[in-house]
Amino acid sequence: MTVSALARFAVACRDAELPAAVRADVPARVLDILGLALAAGGGPGPAAVLRSVRRWGGTAESTVIGAGDRLPAPAAALVNGTLAHALDFDDTHLPSVLHPSASVVPAALATAEAAGASGAGLLAAVAAGIEITNRLGMAAYDPVLANSIFFERGLHATSICGAIGSAAAAGLLLGLDADGVASAMGVAASMGAGLLEANRAGGTVKQAHCGWAAHAGVSAAYLALDGLTGPPSVLEGRFGFFAAYADGRYSAPALLDDLGTRWELLRTAYKPYPSNHFTHPGIDCALVLRAAGLDPSTVDWLELGVAAAPLRTIGEPLAEKTSPRSTYHAKFSGPYTVAAALLGGGGLGVGLADFEGPLDPDRLALAAKVSVVPDARATSLFPHAFAAVLRAGVGGTVHEHRVDASKGSAESPLTPAELDLKFRLNATRALPEDRATTLSTAVRALGESASVTPILSLTVA
Repeated sequence: MTVSALARFAVACRDAELPAAVRADVPARVLDILGLALAAGGGPGPAAVLRSVRRWGGTAESTVIGAGDRLPAPAAALVNGTLAHALDFDDTHLPSVLHPSASVVPAALATAEAAGASGAGLLAAVAAGIEITNRLGMAAYDPVLANSIFFERGLHATSICGAIGSAAAAGLLLGLDADGVASAMGVAASMGAGLLEANRAGGTVKQAHCGWAAHAGVSAAYLALDGLTGPPSVLEGRFGFFAAYADGRYSAPALLDDLGTRWELLRTAYKPYPSNHFTHPGIDCALVLRAAGLDPSTVDWLELGVAAAPLRTIGEPLAEKTSPRSTYHAKFSGPYTVAAALLGGGGLGVGLADFEGPLDPDRLALAAKVSVVPDARATSLFPHAFAAVLRAGVGGTVHEHRVDASKGSAESPLTPAELDLKFRLNATRALPEDRATTLSTAVRALGESASVTPILSLTVA
């Protein structure tokens, strides 16, 4: 059965040495998530989740990043996963278009601390969990639609796939064998959930999707440890995961071929900007035009061309996107993010400060000049790459720039220096500079660490 094959792969990640490229990549994933969680502390979505789980009480097992609360492992995973995804700054796998690290890393951190696992054990669990999450997302990618079947049905692949990947990661850290890990994933498949309507119409529930996936995964692993079992045909069965979420359509080769030798983990793109990933190629174009001397005050009109599928998220309904309801809603707006980039943003071009406080009137005025249209080239490249073209009319002159792959992707990767800058800008919102440096050093040496608890203690100012 398919889930058994995935479970055997996961156990092999724990019991044998990971490939060098994967060993080098995973600490950076953990560090990215820690920085994001630190930067998100105090935000309304994470704050609501933390208030709720504090009411639950329970055994003090695992640390809430930044806040320092010690909660039962599933509850800590819920809060930390919400923190990791709240800023829409977490990594994205293509072409499945899901965010694996924001559920898997919090699930693994919470379980590793509760179980007293080593840093090497944590890294192996994260690698296995992310790869399984990505493979599940890949299996539902339809090349005819050029989109995820999950996405077409309004389902957030991040949350439904992330629950299963998180269960695999947590199961490894609890010492489960292959049958136990398979049961953990089978149990978690009944727990994952997430709808994408918040992308279109607002609301903060999407921030909790990765937290709930992490919570489900950790809970499922403990339930499997205590004897609850999952169905062996949970993925491909008549009433299984793909039947329920994808009308039975899925690609077995995408799920299982070259498992352990071809790593989808390595195709997971880091985000340079804290907004919906579909907005990134437009931001890239705007930054280039700005660097070339385009003066936003002289612009008569702007046209953003994107792939047809993302247009529904970042360009429709246009009235909502040119005048978003909140700074969080603005993260899902092609017009607003282009305006932010043209008017000068922070961070790596557009930063967290661009989505804080009241909506900026100058950005809103410029966003009102932006139309969002389908672009044939971007559509042909999607979702293997996020592409866009931006045209700006100034008098009788049209300025144009096109990108075929957004910054941070495998085709246009962030440099180590840019990744370090992203972490420092995020972490120092909650920590002093010296503590952020110590945390970075400790995470990069995770493979030699006997415990993750000292690392998590560094996240508390």
